[in-house]
Amino acid sequence: MDAQTFAALPPVAETVIIGGETLDITPLKVGELPIFARTIRPIAGKLGPDPDWLRLLSEDGESVILALAIACRRPPDWVSGLALDDAIRLAEAVFGANADFFIRRVVPEITRVSQTLGTLIPGQMPSSGSSDPATVTPTS
Repeated sequence: MDAQTFAALPPVAETVIIGGETLDITPLKVGELPIFARTIRPIAGKLGPDPDWLRLLSEDGESVILALAIACRRPPDWVSGLALDDAIRLAEAVFGANADFFIRRVVPEITRVSQTLGTLIPGQMPSSGSSDPATVTPTS
């Protein structure tokens, strides 16, 4: 058997007890990715192998809460009501189950955007293909 054989198998859920409930954490489904990706955009650059969850929650708590709610398939109010240690354990389970998504999609996108922004001259915007209204010459 090779890696492709196992790739066809459904992912095994990580079962965790959070806030007194048993949750089966699995990778995100395709339909969940768009809103999840938009939700984590503000925090994607702060994610890494060992994120500072307390800092993330204090600086971008709403994004973290919504992302966790989407990924664990619970309402945001449920996530908001968790004790801090439960929220951190939930975040670790969610981000661990979806590490492939972050490594292959989010990190390269953040790197690409950072490189693009780094090449821009301060104060100038990339060309949109049309002239600035102030440079248009009247023809009649």
